[in-house]
Amino acid sequence: GKRFTSSVKLEIHQRHHTREKPYSCNQCGKSFATSSYVTIHNRTHTGEKPYSCGQCGKSFSQFGHLTVHQRTHTGEKPHSCTQCGMSFTTSSSLTIHQRTHTGEKPYSCDQCGMSFTTSSSLTIHQRTHTGEKPYSCDQCGKSFTQLNNLIVHQRTHTGEKPYSCDQCEK
Repeated sequence: GKRFTSSVKLEIHQRHHTREKPYSCNQCGKSFATSSYVTIHNRTHTGEKPYSCGQCGKSFSQFGHLTVHQRTHTGEKPHSCTQCGMSFTTSSSLTIHQRTHTGEKPYSCDQCGMSFTTSSSLTIHQRTHTGEKPYSCDQCGKSFTQLNNLIVHQRTHTGEKPYSCDQCEK
């Protein structure tokens, strides 16, 4: 039911439904719906980050990522939940938040049927079936299913303790 200003934009949109991806990366073979997506993807190989923040100098491979980053400086949160009023920096964050109100869990595990609100939660869950632990400690070799668990583990080697009690300084 979505409408577009040009037939080309409609055609590109319809590729999301058909999963048609006629453009591919010369280096890794990954396929995309548009040639512009290939251009953006190629920056993962080249490391090119042509968009820089004027305030802090941080660089980004996509203009949209710079725009979202700049909101960390301005505090702007242009996407608001109509049910509770919470605001978000990105529309995708709002969409995920709204699932707390609707109970929608659109990502299902094909092995056990469990459902999740985000695709990343499903990916992490699926590792319980496969045993995959893609994040490993370069000091001791211990592996983890989630990057955050590796980061916390690495503190056992570095001695870093980033959280302190505001009452006793411990």
